[in-house]
Amino acid sequence: MFQTFDSAGDPAVGKPRVALLRQWLEANGLDGFIVPRADEHQGEYVADRSARLKWLTGFSGSAGVAIILRDRAFVFVDGRYTLQVRSEVDLDVFSIESLVDNPPAVWLKDNLGKGARLGFDPWLHTISEVKALQASVDKNGAVLVPLDKNPIDIIWKDQPDAPVAPVELHPIGFAGELAKDKLARLAAAIAKDGATHAVLTDPSSIAWAFNIRGGDVPHTPLALGFAILAADGSHQLFMDKRKFSRQVAAYLTQLAEPHEPGEFEAAIVGLAKCGAKIALDPVLAADRLCMLVEKNGGTVIAAADPARIPRATKNQAEINGSRAAHRRDGAAVAKLLCWLERQKPGSLDEISVVTRLEESRRRTGEETQMPLRDVSFDTISGAGPNGAIMHYRVSRATSRKLQAGELFLLDSGAQYQDGTTDITRTVPIGQPTQEMRERFTLVLKGMIGISTLRFPAGTRGSEIDAVARMALWKHGCDFAHGTGHGVGSYLAVHEGPQRIARTGTEKLLEGMMLSNEPGYYKEGSYGIRIENLILVTPAQEIEGGDIAMHGFETLTLAPIDTRLVQSDLLTRDELHWLDSYHARVLAEIGPMLDGETLAWLEKATAPLPHDAKI
Repeated sequence: MFQTFDSAGDPAVGKPRVALLRQWLEANGLDGFIVPRADEHQGEYVADRSARLKWLTGFSGSAGVAIILRDRAFVFVDGRYTLQVRSEVDLDVFSIESLVDNPPAVWLKDNLGKGARLGFDPWLHTISEVKALQASVDKNGAVLVPLDKNPIDIIWKDQPDAPVAPVELHPIGFAGELAKDKLARLAAAIAKDGATHAVLTDPSSIAWAFNIRGGDVPHTPLALGFAILAADGSHQLFMDKRKFSRQVAAYLTQLAEPHEPGEFEAAIVGLAKCGAKIALDPVLAADRLCMLVEKNGGTVIAAADPARIPRATKNQAEINGSRAAHRRDGAAVAKLLCWLERQKPGSLDEISVVTRLEESRRRTGEETQMPLRDVSFDTISGAGPNGAIMHYRVSRATSRKLQAGELFLLDSGAQYQDGTTDITRTVPIGQPTQEMRERFTLVLKGMIGISTLRFPAGTRGSEIDAVARMALWKHGCDFAHGTGHGVGSYLAVHEGPQRIARTGTEKLLEGMMLSNEPGYYKEGSYGIRIENLILVTPAQEIEGGDIAMHGFETLTLAPIDTRLVQSDLLTRDELHWLDSYHARVLAEIGPMLDGETLAWLEKATAPLPHDAKI
């Protein structure tokens, strides 16, 4: 199994470990320390060695911050984790704050006294984050103190070693472009930014640029390391050489000069002393790098990671690979849903469904000679009230039975060498209530609204996010997460910078892949989410129109449960979209199924009665 079901977080760890940290702070003349859920690369997933926030607090979510003061302690989380955090941390030790409404940079102004010294690890905070924190403490006369050594690493006596998973080459048939050509494009972009060098701190960018993959973090095929790219083509790669086979080492040596990670800081210092102009992405690069450049005579050029947009705009090979991956994945999900519908209410628990789904993906991969490499994230398998926890992670301690009269939310994804998938389906266990059907249909209307949207070049995700919410808003409902995140190509399932959300400021470009996943969550009762992955299509003229418009191609292929659809709430166009989508699902994954599963799929994709009035 790629997914484990150990307890996600243990509230009992907080009290003794916070006490140890406070002892260290007192001994070193500090009044507090800030602990982000981040490593040196700012990725969603961190190696066990870097799970400092979870070790200290018990909180296991993918976004959060702790601030430990001499007499108080706080954990900051966003709307996805407001329920989860209260079950994973000791509420006698920690107070809970909003990472969105009252983030640390705002909170510090009112909670850190004049002269207070707040320590931080400059490797774990970006340039932008530290700038905001500094501005906050300046207003109340406090002091932000960068530390050479993270105190968590000092008091964490059994901290795991850094990972050294093997690096593998990503074939040109899946990558679609040679690494040398990608690096040449990036070198030209660096020069255009007025820099002599750029630092890649995001392992996804390194994986994409060098056409390599790894296994240093869960669920994302990344090799942790850094790269210094030069406008003149003299690139350097900093990665533990124990990860390289002879073939990989020979390949990488043709593209860059290889170094051990311990040589990275010295290389930055050396370039800075020679007057280099080094491009750092303020939202990705560690503040430590900015400090090293500026203290040694170099110039920091604030510029976006040059690989981010090229990586996000998929080429034809990546698009074709994703389409193939989604057909296989859709067949695997259909097998699971067919099996699930045959089970008696109360006979399954959340873990058994996760296990069965992974087995289905494995078997389908083996049958098509495209093995399942990993799940793309820990499956969210939420029955009844657990489904209302947006990023619920099932464990042996929390797994519930799937009971009659409840909804079951299943959000899962897979990593195949030709593509990354992410799909959510919500199904009724037994007979759903009228309220469940109404709310499900409102969520479906939002998903269809995004699926059918046309939009001009230059449109940003923030400008279309409301489309997914309008039907819910009309009924006084909403959901506390973005509508869509970017998706990588056999890379991170949550990829930036593209997203559909209030904070989605990046333009949506042809070839970008995103999720389309509105939802509704009734605390203590049930959760609803419907998610497909979508691809931004080329702008095309519309008959009678003035401007060419982009649209979305739906990549995900699996039936949406029509037992939860209240068809009289759908317009004719919405019903037509649903019927057309289901016809496509049957046509594309039907040939991969047979017998009972194929018969089930034919029934699940049958057209709905068209009783809509408009």
